[in-house]
Amino acid sequence: MKKLLQNKLFRIAAISVIILGAALLAFVLRDEQHNEANFPSESKSVHKKGSSIKVADDSSPLPVYGHWKNFTSKDGLPSDRAYCVRIDGDRVLVGTHDGLAVYENGKWKTYTTQDGLAHNGIVSIDVSQQTGDVWIGTLGGLSRWSAGKFENFTQFNSGMPNDLVYCVTCDGKDVWVATGGGAGHYDTYTKEWEIFTEKNAPMHEPWTYGVSAGGGKIYIAAWGGGVIEYTKNTKKFRDYTDPDGFMEIDLQPDDGVVHDITTATSWADGVLWVSTYFGMSRYDGKNWKGFFDHDSGLASNFINFIRAEGPVVFICSDKGLSSTNGKAWVTYKKNDNNSDGMAIVKNYGRMDDSTVVNKVTKEIPMSPSIANNFIIGVDADKDVIWVATSKGVSRGELLK
Repeated sequence: MKKLLQNKLFRIAAISVIILGAALLAFVLRDEQHNEANFPSESKSVHKKGSSIKVADDSSPLPVYGHWKNFTSKDGLPSDRAYCVRIDGDRVLVGTHDGLAVYENGKWKTYTTQDGLAHNGIVSIDVSQQTGDVWIGTLGGLSRWSAGKFENFTQFNSGMPNDLVYCVTCDGKDVWVATGGGAGHYDTYTKEWEIFTEKNAPMHEPWTYGVSAGGGKIYIAAWGGGVIEYTKNTKKFRDYTDPDGFMEIDLQPDDGVVHDITTATSWADGVLWVSTYFGMSRYDGKNWKGFFDHDSGLASNFINFIRAEGPVVFICSDKGLSSTNGKAWVTYKKNDNNSDGMAIVKNYGRMDDSTVVNKVTKEIPMSPSIANNFIIGVDADKDVIWVATSKGVSRGELLK
């Protein structure tokens, strides 16, 4: 009876998440406003130190961005609905609902299917460090932008798993995609595809949301299947799932990934970060640690995307942008009734962190703030951060 009940609960939760995921990734983005949490101010002041800000002497420094500038269709974007962003040297590539937007020399230029793109709905972008080619994941196939021309890959003309490409990442000569029909690996030398589904990999079903590379491994965010780890030199798989098996709560803290409904993975500095619709996980190769909006500085448990840069991970949620190194937090939120907002800085990773005696929360006013709190994409490079939101793209500068 207990097993039957758990299966029933799983089916109910699965249907609910499919609806949420479909609504999000079909780009029926809600314009509803979210109630902002009121964080108490503390007596301790915020200290500036070089290119980062500390809230207390014993806290770990994190980059804090401000001087925000927001771009919409009035400024040259093809659509205010921006789904991904990638910094590529002196230019910025933005995937929107109506095409690819390229920001260079202070101006925007748009590319659409009329220019050769596979589809105007662009949800993922990556740049090959080996060739400089731009790989673009769309709702209707994968596009490679090279030497000013687009080459398109679909399920029918190339053997790609599925035309719905949620995520693309470049790893040397290889290109990996997470699609609605499984994960795919494209070898740019042999021009051949490998497809991974529940038939040849430890997946719950062939629905994958994210993929990243690092440390000689590929990490696939598989819907209902947690994280699938693929070791490149052995070609072996290993899966990481929520050990307690509960869909509603994380019953046993830090026992593994916080939830099996994963949305993205990102690896940097020997650490794997995993986002879900129910919180976030950190894995250092030995130990897992979970983070939730009620016990840390996380803006929301509903996470659309993450990107790790060095020791810091940037988290895109439906209620703001957060960043952490696991020891401190900075969260950016926009006000409901105007263009201003705040950066909320915390000097602890989680409320139960016993290494921090004086836990401090501080609000830094931002005028203006990010364009919107519903955030789907982010990229940071040196002193600049770009954020893709449901109402435009935001550019922030490192506060010094």
